[in-house]
Amino acid sequence: MGAAGGVATRLVVRLLGEGHAVFGIDQRPWVGAPVEYYEGDLRLRSAERAFGAWRPDVVVHMDPAASPFADDDDRRGSLVEMTRTVFDYCKAHGVEHCVQVSRHTFYGAGSGLPLFRLEHEPASDTHGFPRLADVVAADTFATNVLWRVPELVTTVLRECYTLGPTGHGTLALYLRAKRVPVVLGFDPLIQLIHEEDAISALVRTIERRPRGVFNIAGPPPLPLSDVIREAGRIPVSIPEFAFAGLLGRFGLPPLDRGAISHLKFPIVVDSSAFRTCANFSFAHDVLGTIHAFRDAFPPSGQ
Repeated sequence: MGAAGGVATRLVVRLLGEGHAVFGIDQRPWVGAPVEYYEGDLRLRSAERAFGAWRPDVVVHMDPAASPFADDDDRRGSLVEMTRTVFDYCKAHGVEHCVQVSRHTFYGAGSGLPLFRLEHEPASDTHGFPRLADVVAADTFATNVLWRVPELVTTVLRECYTLGPTGHGTLALYLRAKRVPVVLGFDPLIQLIHEEDAISALVRTIERRPRGVFNIAGPPPLPLSDVIREAGRIPVSIPEFAFAGLLGRFGLPPLDRGAISHLKFPIVVDSSAFRTCANFSFAHDVLGTIHAFRDAFPPSGQ
């Protein structure tokens, strides 16, 4: 599910190369898809008919989680519906294992919160950030399936920011312009993982089928200002009182106002549980990950 996304398409290619039979569903077009592909709304009966005909053993739901960018209003509220539909299909068609790809932003960002987040910790207040509220609701629904549907192996992966040469994802969009806005007086730690390592974590999840909720992360985090500079960009400090009014103007990215707290306070997850149970280790260090993006997307204006 969500097969036409940047990481998802590469996951499909990786799985095909390892001999798996793969099928895909997404509302977005995928020209030249190398697998049987249904383009359309997951909630339509025709989508369920396609799903039932394929009868997969494993489902990976990678529907895009709430982006902090302000151009996806039409997706608001749909994430929970999509997640519910995915699990309904899994129960109806005998799926053995379902992987829900969530985000580490589930935990929220704010003053007074712990630096390192463990899987048992609850989400923080999502007031004023509807897209994050959707992520939390979908994550919570999938987590509840763990005990409500014990015959289905459910894995919820709370993945940190991905970055790499495809330029897809929240962090890549934020870093796309030459000048990147930061909140004056704040420099939070940013945790990221190379796209290929994120794919490897998903493949390992499919192979090992761990039941539970797991944080997914790569190398140790860097301060936001270092991430920006290593990406070849220039951090532009803006006072918080003026920040929201400047978003989407003067070449600055159109961030959702609710995302400002994520540019002030860190979200760093402890991913040791997944590394242990899945025998997973990342292959790309933090500078190599950032430079892979920088080399593929030189800052505009150069």
